[in-house]
Amino acid sequence: MNAPQQAANLAIERDPRWAAVLARDAQYDGCFVYAVRSTGVYCKPSCKARTPRPENVSFHANCAAAEAAGYRACKRCRPNESQPRHAEAVTAACRLIEAAETPPPLAELAAQVGLSPHHLHRVFKAVTGVTPRDYATALRAERVRARLATGVAVTDAVFDAGYNAGSRFYDEAGQVLGMQPSAYRRGGVGSTIRFAVAQCSLGALLVAQSERGLCAISLGDDAAALVRELQDRFARAELVGGDAQFEQVVAQVVGFVETPRLGLALPLDIRGTAFQQRVWQALREIPPGQTASYSDIAERIGAPSAVRAVAGACAANTLAVAIPCHRVVRLDGDLSGYRWGVARKRALLEREGQP
Repeated sequence: MNAPQQAANLAIERDPRWAAVLARDAQYDGCFVYAVRSTGVYCKPSCKARTPRPENVSFHANCAAAEAAGYRACKRCRPNESQPRHAEAVTAACRLIEAAETPPPLAELAAQVGLSPHHLHRVFKAVTGVTPRDYATALRAERVRARLATGVAVTDAVFDAGYNAGSRFYDEAGQVLGMQPSAYRRGGVGSTIRFAVAQCSLGALLVAQSERGLCAISLGDDAAALVRELQDRFARAELVGGDAQFEQVVAQVVGFVETPRLGLALPLDIRGTAFQQRVWQALREIPPGQTASYSDIAERIGAPSAVRAVAGACAANTLAVAIPCHRVVRLDGDLSGYRWGVARKRALLEREGQP
């Protein structure tokens, strides 16, 4: 066996999914499937067929991915018939969370949908990309935003959304709202955003900073359009043109865009859902000069079937280069959509590939 094959085998054997296959662990059914090159079929982890050799195995997020790679469903374990049940269970769990005044315990959810708590947790995350707890948190946050937008008192909005204690919401308020609840209730009034537009080799570059850190790095051909987009995002905040001190911040960002390998030692004001923030953190862990597929990112955050949701999180990123969604490519290596244009994505990857 040659060295590359030995390395590939070692990677398979160290993969936690391989342990699930060896144990025929039904708890992982619906979380992924494995394919066997020597037989041309794919199976669910609990399949009772003879254990394949690791060098013949590949893992896939779901049945569709395995079939796209040229494999057919195993007639013994019928993996393509098991996933609808899981999807139905997850859908039922979502409806229960949405109908509850306060987030129901995992054990209670599992009992109502007919799965063990451990199994529901894994399947829910595989299907939706988040845990039941994260889903409930995001749902409560959305309810708070909706209530605050009507002008009700912050305390009323918090308890109406299902928080048992105001302190718990205030602990999450920075990430949920990006500002103090009272400021959000007033449509962002009282928040100050400093911004400036500069030119770089990729065109116009807008940099904006809140009290918490950089909240926007945008690229485009039309500087005025970038400013209008910022105004739409922070419609009732006070937008202030950058002063001499802020120009130094902009200069650092320009240098970073021109040479991403230098890094950016500035705080970021990252606003997003729990799922988006997990995706964005995974993107920041991709080293300059390297790329990953949307499927790779979904695997890294523990949600292998949430490929489309990963793509959506990349599209929602408002911090160009600082959160390097340009390093995410299609499975075949081709470049796909990029918020600031595929040509800029290509240019960024080319310059990162330079020594």
